[in-house]
Amino acid sequence: MIRPEWPAPPRVQALMTTREEGDMSTPEAERRLHAWVPSGPRWLRQVHGTTAILHPRARPDGDAAVARMPGVVCAVMAADCMPVLLADAAGSVVGAAHAGWRGLCAGVIEATIACMEVPGAELIAWLGPAIGPRVYEVGDEVRAAFLDKDRAAQSAFVPTRPGHWLLDLYAVARQRLEGQGVRRISGGGFCTHSERERFFSYRRDRGSERMAALIWLA
Repeated sequence: MIRPEWPAPPRVQALMTTREEGDMSTPEAERRLHAWVPSGPRWLRQVHGTTAILHPRARPDGDAAVARMPGVVCAVMAADCMPVLLADAAGSVVGAAHAGWRGLCAGVIEATIACMEVPGAELIAWLGPAIGPRVYEVGDEVRAAFLDKDRAAQSAFVPTRPGHWLLDLYAVARQRLEGQGVRRISGGGFCTHSERERFFSYRRDRGSERMAALIWLA
């Protein structure tokens, strides 16, 4: 299990499961999570979109959860997509976003920050394990989608074979966070695809196994 190394205030608690804790999409693994968190995680039906929900209930469609009340556990699942955890320096609000390339491109980070209703300069971010920039190959259409949103994203793409590019999800996430005024950004540097013994990877294994990133206020 990973405990984020970031300058969050003491009342902000967070963790990220790994392969060792098992597939978090199964009821058995979800039940095991109860030993590590103060209440049942507020799961979402993730749809690779940008909807951020305050204190979600009953698995709504969405890709980000936000909480202001102590003990409410925001949760997202991932297995190559990037979990992004957010908290304000005052320890009054937390958020968790599921940022695959579609959601990241469309603005899930921006939507999460808007739902938190805190200026970006007051936020702290942690980028959880995602597929790394040395192996994440995408097509021209993915690059075009990002550049249509922000030309600065071109620095996150490295050409490989014709019509294909290596994409650095971490670099784009940092750009988007910085564009919202967030300057304290930790994490990144993982690769779910390459670190086979540590992480599940959809692109590598084509399986349904998922890890979970969770954050809450104590």
